[in-house]
Amino acid sequence: MEQSLYHSTLKTMQEAGASGAYCHGWASGALGNPLLEEQRITEDYTAGYEDGKNGVTNGYERWIKKP
Repeated sequence: MEQSLYHSTLKTMQEAGASGAYCHGWASGALGNPLLEEQRITEDYTAGYEDGKNGVTNGYERWIKKP
């Protein structure tokens, strides 16, 4: 993934209020990092990881925290 797309996508996610775990998972997947330890994996982390790994840049919309 292009560096500018990576940074702009993360910034957009964070400004929109997406789950921190989703953002962390997305970044890890986009960079090809290994998954977290099993006991630390959450549903939103896993969704982010898969989206990052597959280059999905709008999946965060499902994980925006509601006030």
